Amino acid sequence: MAQVPQTFLDALAVRTWCGLALETLGRAREEIDAINVYPVADGDTGTNLYLTVESAVAAVEAVFAGHAAGSGPEERPTLSDTVRAMAHGALIGARGNSGTILAQLLRGMAQVLADDATARADGQGLRLALRHAADSARQAVAHPVEGTVLTVASAAADAAGDAEGDCGTVARAAYDGARAALAATPGLLPVLERAGVVDAGGRGLVAVLGALVETFTGERPRAVITSAVRAGAGVAGTTVVTEAGMSGGVALEGPAAAHARVAPPDGPERSHAPVAPAGPVGSHVPVVPDGPVGSHAPVVPGQADGPPSDVPPGPVEGAQPGDAGECADGAAGPGRDGPAFEVIYLLEAEDAAVTRLRERLDALGDSLVVVGGDGLWNVHVHVDDAGAAVEAGIEAGRPYRIRITHFGAGDVHTTGAERPPRERAQRAVVAVVPGEGLAGLYTEAGATTVLARPGEPPASGELVQAVRRAHAREVVLLPNDAELRHTAAAAAEQARTEGIRVALIPTRSAVQGIAALAVHEPERRFDEDVVSMTSAAGATRYAEVTVAERQSWTMAGICQAGDVLGLIDGDVAVIGSDVTATAETVLDRMLAAGGEMVTLVLGDEAPDAIAEHLEGRVREGYLAVDTVVYRGGRQGSLLLIGVE
Repeated sequence: MAQVPQTFLDALAVRTWCGLALETLGRAREEIDAINVYPVADGDTGTNLYLTVESAVAAVEAVFAGHAAGSGPEERPTLSDTVRAMAHGALIGARGNSGTILAQLLRGMAQVLADDATARADGQGLRLALRHAADSARQAVAHPVEGTVLTVASAAADAAGDAEGDCGTVARAAYDGARAALAATPGLLPVLERAGVVDAGGRGLVAVLGALVETFTGERPRAVITSAVRAGAGVAGTTVVTEAGMSGGVALEGPAAAHARVAPPDGPERSHAPVAPAGPVGSHVPVVPDGPVGSHAPVVPGQADGPPSDVPPGPVEGAQPGDAGECADGAAGPGRDGPAFEVIYLLEAEDAAVTRLRERLDALGDSLVVVGGDGLWNVHVHVDDAGAAVEAGIEAGRPYRIRITHFGAGDVHTTGAERPPRERAQRAVVAVVPGEGLAGLYTEAGATTVLARPGEPPASGELVQAVRRAHAREVVLLPNDAELRHTAAAAAEQARTEGIRVALIPTRSAVQGIAALAVHEPERRFDEDVVSMTSAAGATRYAEVTVAERQSWTMAGICQAGDVLGLIDGDVAVIGSDVTATAETVLDRMLAAGGEMVTLVLGDEAPDAIAEHLEGRVREGYLAVDTVVYRGGRQGSLLLIGVE
């Protein structure tokens, strides 16, 4: 759908651009994954870029939602607010080498645009933003190499700098410059030339810049670039590199043409994906396990199982063999011995500590990219000693969201031979959990986890990747949050199109997920297992104790900022001033209806003695009721309570 042209870059234009970029990358994701041979041929660049932009979109939408209560133009967020949110969202959601560099490109633009005192930027402002973006991204890479996304970004900035006119003219010039540079990448990087492809990260940036052109002109760019596609995924023919959605794609030749289909991408949450029935877990909503594994699932050449995971190292699925070459920093690439692990984490640290961190990580491995600033950084590196890379982060500050991916023995780093595919498990559980402590608990119980930190709910793409990471024919999905029901439903629908049988149990709290996981039996028939888990979750009442952030109306009356709130089944039931007293009142109300087991999940900020106090209360007042206590970590709430 054509967009209304905009002459200037303002908050609304940034919002439109982010949305269009997400849609464009969603359509191009499979194509970009398929041509990903550099710096590691792990077939996930398109997916990583999509997830990075999805996080930026969520941050921008949150800024607009915060201003939605008002009316009139003055109630809209400013350009500064919006670009800062875009950059922050990309930073915290950046995935992989290319996603991390894209986050720095957006941050570089934001640094220029956020300093503009006006409510909108003109063509000159956009030119300066693109130039600073390209320069800052190049500085973030330890050892820049030409023929990568950095080359494409620099070419875009150069072309924009020569353009005169409004934002549409500048954006078109940047796009044309990037497109021409992308076509030339195989001549700059031997590994791309031997594989017969353009740089995947650069291809993604061209898609993002194409969305910028569409934002200002209302027209989607139609120019194409043609290059040969490698046959590593069993595909021979020609790749027509286009803006997704136009003529082009993969023109297959030979037997592959009869069988290869392109699966729909992980669409944004606003896509028209079927949504699971609403209503509480305990209601009589039928849970229908979805189609058989042997359904007509699309075959996607070169598709990976997903981006870096939050679980212990395991083999990367979908990695494609590549030719000898150099990594982004000039280190050994596919076909030669190279680092075994990709390590990514967010880091809270001072600038001076990050300077020392760069030096230490540079000595440990290659493909080093450190982006961010103002105390928050995203660190990406390929190393042989993953523990040392994490320890370096601990010395520099506070690392979190640590993701370690093992490239695998006999993979693209060490051999040119195709690895035999790993056998899929029959069944797995994928769960969203609110804190590191619960993530460990769920993992010990055999679940694949997705960590949802306070204010940072996972997007549909992350859930899809977790389902793929579980590598099972059948998956039970536990969102553990009422607000994630639609997101989880969209993820489940996407996974089903890939031939995975997914059942969504709409759990509203992590304690309901614990109850469901406790009765999970992989050896049972899928339908029976899902029914049993749904029943256990539905029989578990849930509550949380938290602190009010602002004055508001509640079911229990008006609360003030700083009041202690006790929520039962999602509604505020108790307003108090003391955490322990409020928790006791909540627990008494829940046990008044009966119960056999109480589950307490303590957040990091909960009072030290609260667990002992509540356990004593249960022993003294409720005979034959057992209590179990877990440490949840940074889970947002002070306390989670479950009563079965």
